[in-house]
Amino acid sequence: MDYRSHARRKTGGLCRPSCSPEKTRKEVVSKGSGGMEVILSSLENTRDLQTTLNILGILNELLNVGGGRRTGVFVSKGGTAILLQLLVSSGKDPPANEELMLLIHSLLIKVGPKDKKFGVKARLNGALNVTVNLVKHNLQNFKLLLPCLQVLRVYSSNSVNAVSLGKSGALEIMFEIIGPFSKKSTTLLKVTLDTLASLLKSGMNARRAVDRGYLPTLLTIYQDWHRNDTRHRHVVIRKSILGCIKNLTNIKLGRKAFIDSNGMRILYNASTECLPVRTLDPLVNTSSLIMRKCFPKNRLPLPTIKSVFLHPLPHVPAGGPVAQLYNQPPGVDDVVDESDENEATEVDTENDTENEEDETGHKSQNDDIETDINKLRPRQISMRPFDELRVYEHFCREFTENFEDNDFESPRSVIPLLSVNPELHRSIIIPTTPTSSGPQNRRSPQGDALPPKSDGSPLELDSISISKSPDGKSDCDLVYSLGRLVLDGGVNGGSVDGSQEDGGEQAELEVPDTAALLPLHDPDLYLEMVKSTRSVPGYTEVAYPDYFGHVALNLREPILERVYGVQRMKIFQDIERLIHPSDILDKVVYDLDNQSCPVIDNGESLKFNSKFESGNLRKAIQVRKFEYDLILNSDINSNHYHQWFYFEVGNMRPGVRYRFNIINCEKSNSQFNYGMQVLMYSVQDAINGRPQWVRTGSDICYYKNNFSRSSIAAGGQKGKSYFTMTFTVTFQHKDDVCYFAYHYPYTYSMLKMHLQKLSALRTAQIYYRQDDLCETLGGNSCPLLTITAMPESSSNDHISQFRSRPVVFLSARVHPGETNSSWVMKGTLEYLMSCSPQAQSLRESYIFKIIPMLNPDGVINGNHRCSLSGEDLNRQWQSPNAELHPTIYHAKSLLQYLRATGRTPLVFCDYHGHSRKKNVFMYGCSIKETVWQTNVNTSTCDLQEDLGYRTLPKLLSQMAPAFSLSSCSFVVERSKEATARVVVWREIGVQRSYTMESTLCGCDQGKYKGLQIGTNELEEMGAQFCLALLRLRRFTSPLELHNHNSHLVDMDNDLIDTRSIPNVTSHTTYVLDEDEPAFLEEVDYSAESNDDNDPDLDPDLQDNHALLDPSSDSEFSHQDSLN
Repeated sequence: MDYRSHARRKTGGLCRPSCSPEKTRKEVVSKGSGGMEVILSSLENTRDLQTTLNILGILNELLNVGGGRRTGVFVSKGGTAILLQLLVSSGKDPPANEELMLLIHSLLIKVGPKDKKFGVKARLNGALNVTVNLVKHNLQNFKLLLPCLQVLRVYSSNSVNAVSLGKSGALEIMFEIIGPFSKKSTTLLKVTLDTLASLLKSGMNARRAVDRGYLPTLLTIYQDWHRNDTRHRHVVIRKSILGCIKNLTNIKLGRKAFIDSNGMRILYNASTECLPVRTLDPLVNTSSLIMRKCFPKNRLPLPTIKSVFLHPLPHVPAGGPVAQLYNQPPGVDDVVDESDENEATEVDTENDTENEEDETGHKSQNDDIETDINKLRPRQISMRPFDELRVYEHFCREFTENFEDNDFESPRSVIPLLSVNPELHRSIIIPTTPTSSGPQNRRSPQGDALPPKSDGSPLELDSISISKSPDGKSDCDLVYSLGRLVLDGGVNGGSVDGSQEDGGEQAELEVPDTAALLPLHDPDLYLEMVKSTRSVPGYTEVAYPDYFGHVALNLREPILERVYGVQRMKIFQDIERLIHPSDILDKVVYDLDNQSCPVIDNGESLKFNSKFESGNLRKAIQVRKFEYDLILNSDINSNHYHQWFYFEVGNMRPGVRYRFNIINCEKSNSQFNYGMQVLMYSVQDAINGRPQWVRTGSDICYYKNNFSRSSIAAGGQKGKSYFTMTFTVTFQHKDDVCYFAYHYPYTYSMLKMHLQKLSALRTAQIYYRQDDLCETLGGNSCPLLTITAMPESSSNDHISQFRSRPVVFLSARVHPGETNSSWVMKGTLEYLMSCSPQAQSLRESYIFKIIPMLNPDGVINGNHRCSLSGEDLNRQWQSPNAELHPTIYHAKSLLQYLRATGRTPLVFCDYHGHSRKKNVFMYGCSIKETVWQTNVNTSTCDLQEDLGYRTLPKLLSQMAPAFSLSSCSFVVERSKEATARVVVWREIGVQRSYTMESTLCGCDQGKYKGLQIGTNELEEMGAQFCLALLRLRRFTSPLELHNHNSHLVDMDNDLIDTRSIPNVTSHTTYVLDEDEPAFLEEVDYSAESNDDNDPDLDPDLQDNHALLDPSSDSEFSHQDSLN
């Protein structure tokens, strides 16, 4: 009795501070104060019920007022264990005191989320069963039941606890509480459903629930709440029910039960009714997530996902993806994973461009950063013997020429173009419908640059054909002796000799004369270039856009504003295929895998074609009257890299909305989700005076679909899913022929034509030479250009000055799908060959070595990333193989020769395109900025580095409106150590070694903010790069121009702000984030989704949401992130 009286007096004294002002409360839990220890000690030692209740009351009040900080103090003093011990000891002798249990569980609700080891402590103390038993015996006692359920939810956040609770009957108890629609006890029902959802995150519990038939029960309950909650006052309860279904469908057994219970139709119908009410979006989004996850996974409707075309290799590499491809058993790439567990995070191993982001999500940003200082330092490696490199002297003849036979006074004669037959200027014959007028409508060639629209009915157009000999080989002569091209109007092709069919009439139209606007384009010369281009499929057709040419738009094309809910709408249309299969036509209208079997057509379907240079479309399937699924071809000798597309469409109806779905995209996100549109070229428009690619398409979005590859075919990645890029187009002309492309096409034949025309522009002041660096695997030449200014005379001083010019080495198009890099290169070449004083000054400052297309074979054959070897050439720079990677092998050897002869380039820049970022930017190499992103301790002497690598990007940011310095990065990553940028920096010793990335979409800053990028802006970027090099020359010391390794002149402290460099958050440091926040709906549409955090938030965003740019597409991230 004396002890109890003492304890009561003690707690009574403690009650007074708790009722005192806030200052007294703070003293109880302040650092160094023993107040909390006194309370906990009293609680642990007392055996008096009333004293215990008093102490628990004090703690409840303290933690209610103090929030997280006081709870943290409570946990740190061992309060959690004391509470759990009290709970267990009080539950040994039933019936337990209700008030005591209520106070204990109320405290545990506050303490549990703040104690990282709460779940383990609860299990070890035996508290789980005590709470479960309390729930079992108090199902009608809502006052005690509510806090007990809340504590169960905290318990179950630990996966081991969740399994233990499931075995103890917790699932069955939850289903005794939840039920059909009722306006009573909604708070209790919400807590019960949340607890159940937490328990069902355990795969074992999910299987137990499915085995007991609880999934149909949940669907029935959801239907009942949906029907009765007509005023939408209980949306949170409906969403919680969906949360339980979502967790159940994380396992294969649950997905099957969902389908068997007609869950697709139930959720689809309910969601359709919810669509008009904006506040019900959370229900629609969660429902669509579940339906997409349960949509049966299928393989692509292809005989194999390997490329249709095969090019035999000199030898198969010992390891890597090509060897894996060749060693795969037949049919293995068609197997869909049947694994039951889906916790593995889907990983995208494709490095999309020279420095695109690692998308693993669960990896740290710094995991890929090189931390070995020795590897970061440029090193002198043993090169090939100089005797072997001496053969590259042939490509550097300017360093040995004496120019004695040169006439420096008279203008240099222009290299004549290829002789062109006068017949080349005859007009194209276009068969028309019988209602068209006859020869009186023919137009003879006139001087008009762009002819006006002709009168009469619309033209019936098909593809331009090159004649093909009966044995299947391409004839060396084109139709009409290269003078005229037959545009076949019939399904099976027209007459190859151009003669009229019986009863038919012809209308003759000239090809639009774009010479005034396109000085480097000549349709007839283009055909000459096509003749010598070798493709694996043996293409015998020419695409209209490549033949007619492209005149850049003068109008600005704004980034497309995303329509709210567009992605959700497209997904629901996909789900309708499963719910209403009878509505699906599933008609193959184009198939490269089955070319020998003609496609049966009733005249109602679109006609497709991709059998021309750079074309890529493998299969077209008509799924509805005006909807088509499209499948892209893999890169040759590969089974993936599906992104680049270029194909022809005909036989359309004007004014009809056609939907196109490219269903085998691989990247996890795309700029098509952020305003990028596809490109379309109308032949009718071209003939009527508008020969140009235009951005087009509405309802554009990009999302994960129900097609997948096997883990073996996906390189060991589990459940590798494909993505759909969908867009809708309304055609303007009847019987038009339109072309669609991922980006502005730029073919190898176009490059040859441009170089032929450029060579004719050289004057007496320009030194221009074109060599063939090597022959590719496909038998095509790889052009190497040398451009500089002629010496003033053949005197020793002028020749010496000429030879002492520093070298600038430029390259482009190592990745065929990055066509924007060729347009940037075109701008660079045109500027270098221009007659402006600045261009002449630039030529006098440098000797340019330029490889405008490093991967001709990939470009010709419509690849996206690889060469014919099936490998990414920009990952072969460390050890290129002369047979498999000839362009890289000889490009690197040429650089080694330049270094060996003391002519190491001052600047190296490889032009690329970036598919997931906006603007134009650079990647460079810096020891300091790499180390600053890691935790490696280094001395100051180890980090001494010239900051000259920053000068060129800084200059570009001041001069080029599309360039963004904030997107630049100078960090060296391990995964990029075999790229051109890093190898040239490390092995050749070029400090200013860059990759220049150009967006495929548009800009979000500067003059072009909010606009999609076009060929004008890309060519302007190439010209601005030249001007930046000219300024670099002015700001670079003469010693550096000679040695290429000294420091920069100060440049008035304007170009380099060293104070910002050490800051890890500096805008020029390591850039791993996407320009855009990922759409939340993008990630969870697969069986892999099993997030352990907020069920409504994508797990990748939970870890990285702070890294997203809040100013970037904020409307999307706020409003449409779940659309």
